[in-house]
Amino acid sequence: MDTDLRLEKPAFAGLAERHRRELHVHCYRMLGSFEDAEDTVQETFLRAWRRRESFEGRSTVRAWLYRIATNACLDLLATVRPEPATGGEVPWLQPYPDRLLDELPAVGADEPEAAAVARETIELAYLVAVQHLAPRPRAVLILRDVLGWPAKEVAELLGDSVNSVNSALQRARAGMREHLPAERQDWTGGKEDAATRDLVRRFTEAAVATDVPALAALLRDDVRCAMPPTPGVHVGRDAVVSSWVEDGFEALGRLKTVPTTVNRQPAVGFYLWRADERAYLPLTVDVLRISGGAITEILTFHDDRFPRLGLPDRLPADGTE
Repeated sequence: MDTDLRLEKPAFAGLAERHRRELHVHCYRMLGSFEDAEDTVQETFLRAWRRRESFEGRSTVRAWLYRIATNACLDLLATVRPEPATGGEVPWLQPYPDRLLDELPAVGADEPEAAAVARETIELAYLVAVQHLAPRPRAVLILRDVLGWPAKEVAELLGDSVNSVNSALQRARAGMREHLPAERQDWTGGKEDAATRDLVRRFTEAAVATDVPALAALLRDDVRCAMPPTPGVHVGRDAVVSSWVEDGFEALGRLKTVPTTVNRQPAVGFYLWRADERAYLPLTVDVLRISGGAITEILTFHDDRFPRLGLPDRLPADGTE
């Protein structure tokens, strides 16, 4: 257990830096925004440095930083987003690249349940559901069900009673059941099985060909489609296909793709040919949720997400343009 934080600033920064990625993921779960999470982690480290003398060694530095980070998230939510999301729509939602999630400490081989929980609590549908909870029940749910904190420690962090924390947890779990997909136990999630790879390949090929009927054949009847921060959620195959047709997808032009993974889900970065640039430039990133051999959700993000996801800023011509 760390008991002394009376360190020079570089040494303190090195100690705190060990926990940066997991704190960032924690703040991301709380806030749903990659960029807000970055700002909040920075605020966490500033608060920790200023309050380092208050650390009494009754917990680990890691737990102490989680307390500060959670309160920093709650402070941000109180000022920037005092009301939770509604109607299944989260305009501030941003994707999280798997290459950064891979920086998290590996879960031991003897903890398969923990590995599954870690994956399921970073997928975008989970993030969407969490953002529909009020801030304090959201914090209770994440601290109790994701991090596994005892109710007493959560109560101390929030300045509340254990009974209040248990009550908030029950309300939060009920809210999650209301907003999570019913077939969640069947998600392919981060599993790279052959059927998933084949479905993503067919989706990619149909999209590059701007073949709407072929794309429609890959969608489940109740597929859900959204493009944060653009308002609007389309639910059902007919509604999704109609939106593509109305948006002129079939006349979009030449496309190229780069496969990736985001939030432990398969994703495809699309690039559009720009004759004036003599290159394919970023267009959108589609993140797919797949269950039962069909695409059940497509969350599309704008080209400003490409740098964060580590995707190229352009693709060269290949001579067929």
